Amino acid sequence: MFLPKLFTDAALTLGTLPGIGPKAAERLVFYILDQPEEEVRKLAEVLVKAKDAIRFCRRCGNFAEADLCEVCQDTSRDAGTVCVVEEIRDLAAIEKTGAFHGLYHVLHGHIDPIGRIGPAELQLDHLVERMVQGNVREVIIATNPNFNGDITAMYLAKLLGTPGIRTTRIATGIPKGSDLEFADVFTLTQALEKRTDVSG
Repeated sequence: MFLPKLFTDAALTLGTLPGIGPKAAERLVFYILDQPEEEVRKLAEVLVKAKDAIRFCRRCGNFAEADLCEVCQDTSRDAGTVCVVEEIRDLAAIEKTGAFHGLYHVLHGHIDPIGRIGPAELQLDHLVERMVQGNVREVIIATNPNFNGDITAMYLAKLLGTPGIRTTRIATGIPKGSDLEFADVFTLTQALEKRTDVSG
């Protein structure tokens, strides 16, 4: 073994990140060690600061540095339309399209019968509260077009089937079995624009 143990430990740690295999982790360590010390310290400090300061938005569950996230604080957005997504990365993918101007609700997961994840494990109480508080005209269900996403969407359609509130789901232009975060901007925009009613 020609590499120091600390190098190996750093590579193993970076290798636990999503999408980073052993070779990519080693390349990252080589790159980091080639950088000036102040740059490496800045990277470490920013990550620690982000971990300490970033929390979940009280209203929608998005990442936030304050009580409410930037989306919920934006008074120019349409508060009458709420888009329900599984994860924050799905919210980020929809935001990149520039096609949606309402608010969000992040479930932080999906119903998974095999993994024994039921409705109680999702952020549904907060969502129902938002519906009860009024002002919501439409709920767009933007769960992933796969088995668990479909089950979650069906449950949400029944749960949110309130008179006076339109409940829709994004169109199926996104391939079955895929995740929203990997959809291109055009496909995701079309899915939003061609959403269909699922109740009411």
